Amino acid sequence: MLLIGPEAERRFGYRHFMDLTAVFTAAPEFTVLAGRTEIGTTNPALLTEEVVGPRRLLPAGQSWQVTYIDWSRRRCFVEPVDGGGKARWGGAASGRTASYELTRAAREVLLGVDPPVALTGRAKTALTQARESSSELVHPDGTMVVRGGCGTSVRWWTWAGYRANATLAATLTTIADPLQRPTDTCIRLREDATPAEWRKVISEAADQLCLPAVDARALNGLKFNAALPTRLAEATLAARLADLDGATAALRGPTRFTVLGQ
Repeated sequence: MLLIGPEAERRFGYRHFMDLTAVFTAAPEFTVLAGRTEIGTTNPALLTEEVVGPRRLLPAGQSWQVTYIDWSRRRCFVEPVDGGGKARWGGAASGRTASYELTRAAREVLLGVDPPVALTGRAKTALTQARESSSELVHPDGTMVVRGGCGTSVRWWTWAGYRANATLAATLTTIADPLQRPTDTCIRLREDATPAEWRKVISEAADQLCLPAVDARALNGLKFNAALPTRLAEATLAARLADLDGATAALRGPTRFTVLGQ
């Protein structure tokens, strides 16, 4: 049995424990400030993903460089720069990403399955163009590992959804690019990854899946984090980010290797 003690009273008792009883269903976002001027809001994923060099955002149609992040108050302070800003908008699946089921449904449409709705002429044209542009990224018999035409960028097109891909990136650390943010459709591999190395790594990966890594600073935004041991709070966030079933399905399915343009 857990009881409210003196420390919990001190931390949460203000305003009749409102922090413990209030519930908000909107996706958390950070307010972006240039000095005292509010520029807009940004997806917290842009503040936690690994980046090379300074972190830059693109609110209000302009690039800004992050100078300080106030995690507890969900505020991000920036200064203007010439370019390089990034933006990300939320989806309907889990606040900002697509699920395994939704992403696989999109794959089926790209492979030729017509959606069960009436399509306008413009929609039919757009669908044809999407299928043509994605023809080397989807295959009916399994997933695709595609090397860019210039011989560099290597991506595994899993079509498994963001949470499954985040799980795969955390599991395949020996061949996955560590400086990446997985997407709904693919993860980036090391440029020197070979098919032989790939098969060796994934042969055992399905039986030893890892949860996605959690930025320790993001714990400040977890509800009740003050009442949780750090290890338990990290495990809670990691479990929310993972899709073990989707990752397992991608690992156990057949995979084809191809080079764009060949």
